[in-house]
Amino acid sequence: MTDEHQTLALLLFSGFVAVTLAITTWVSRNRRGSAEEFYAGGRLFSPMENGFAIAGDYMSAASFLGVTGLIALFGYDGLLYVVGFLVAWLVVLFLVAELVRNCGRFTLADVVAARMRERPVRIAAGTSSVTVSVLYLVAQMVGAGSLVALLLGGTSEAARAWTVIGVGALMVIYVSLGGMRATTWIQIVKAVLLLGGTIALTVLVLMRFHGDVDRLLLTAAERSGHGQAFLAPGLKYGGDWTARFDFISLGLALVLGTAGLPHILSRFYTVPTARAARRSVVWAVGLIGGFYLMTIVLGFGAAATVGPDAVRGSNAAGNTAVPLLALDLGGGAGSTGGTVLFAIVAAVAFATILAVVAGITLASSASVAHDLYASLRRRRGKPRSEVAVARVAAVGVGVVAIALGLLARDLNVAFLVGLAFAVAASANLPVLLYSLFWSRFTTRGAVWAVYGGLVPALVLVVLSPVVSGSPESLFPSVDFQYFPLQNPGLVSIPLGFLAGWLGTVTSAEVADEARHAETEVRSLTGAGAA
Repeated sequence: MTDEHQTLALLLFSGFVAVTLAITTWVSRNRRGSAEEFYAGGRLFSPMENGFAIAGDYMSAASFLGVTGLIALFGYDGLLYVVGFLVAWLVVLFLVAELVRNCGRFTLADVVAARMRERPVRIAAGTSSVTVSVLYLVAQMVGAGSLVALLLGGTSEAARAWTVIGVGALMVIYVSLGGMRATTWIQIVKAVLLLGGTIALTVLVLMRFHGDVDRLLLTAAERSGHGQAFLAPGLKYGGDWTARFDFISLGLALVLGTAGLPHILSRFYTVPTARAARRSVVWAVGLIGGFYLMTIVLGFGAAATVGPDAVRGSNAAGNTAVPLLALDLGGGAGSTGGTVLFAIVAAVAFATILAVVAGITLASSASVAHDLYASLRRRRGKPRSEVAVARVAAVGVGVVAIALGLLARDLNVAFLVGLAFAVAASANLPVLLYSLFWSRFTTRGAVWAVYGGLVPALVLVVLSPVVSGSPESLFPSVDFQYFPLQNPGLVSIPLGFLAGWLGTVTSAEVADEARHAETEVRSLTGAGAA
């Protein structure tokens, strides 16, 4: 890109970083230092504020960059992500939001441990939550690297690497200094910026085609090189039975995974009541639904105006479709309008990444401190405070996410998020639903449900085409591919539920009916909720 693109985009990046660091500094001076303040922001946010923050947390680089790129490259089949991401919120709204808010304090493990032996359950749930969070973080890191590579002309691997490291450093600062309150305000600011930028681009795309959606779709089909097949199912997932099963697997993961994402569940604890949690989700569904409808227009707009070949030429996975679309809509390379619009979109995308990684890092560090450390620490001597451990954990999570982000830099960010959703649906959702709704559920069942979904999901990913056996793999030069599907959800999600049932029926432990009744009343009424 030209020097004007680079200078303007970097100025806008710097402006957003300065604002968010100012928010973090202000919050760090006014915080009380308690665990409730650090993990839940003091539970002081209104439903509207929390709804915007949830939307900011959920509308990630996978949505803005990855989904749009997949639609631009594969047309109809790319819509699976849009449908899956949005339908998932019905599961959250009707099954999870209020019950989780009433039963827990800070993490998923709080809900499960309410009626189980705490130590094994917290270790299992904490391990799973950290794993899901790191997988989700990797996608954001890859998005950041792709964005800056485009900004700098796509030639500097060192620039991409330093970008990933810089994002990791910023997310550690946000979390360790500001906690949940700073993270929430960063997500609110980011949600407003992202929605504003998406609306502007959508209007420009529709104006380019004079509001004629049919013409937009037909032009996209013509430029795709696939003709009408671009607008029909099967371009990516319809080639053979393996591709079709991959389609089903991905759909299951997307629809069921949201309810098991640690950074989404933790947002329900930032409001004062269960009713506020439900209203937060209603706000979030409205904002997220509008956003995903617009990403459909942007994806087909990128195919129609930029063309799939140009998108692939910039980034093989399609992660740069939106910035290229902005450049074209503004007047093309070298034009003032193109320079300004490209820089704004690039800055908004970068803001998206920073806000989401802050939320995920906070959730994972909370799991390390509140679940793993609290369960594993030695009782002798004076233990360190949970908040101090959480700040240290944020650094460790950041280092791991940076390393994996550098390794997976050539994969599509939406695809990477699909893997995180599959692990969340396999390991976290079964134990959550069993704990809330099955009176006979036992501690062994809870532990088996977590590991029975987590371990198969991770093993199947390692043995899948994602890691080896094809030119697009992480390790293309070796081949230990034994599992044909790219997404493990079709196998690992049922295994998680099966393991939870099997662990319960084979357990000698008798479920505590009184504790289940207490949990049920608390989940439905909020009596005794934190």
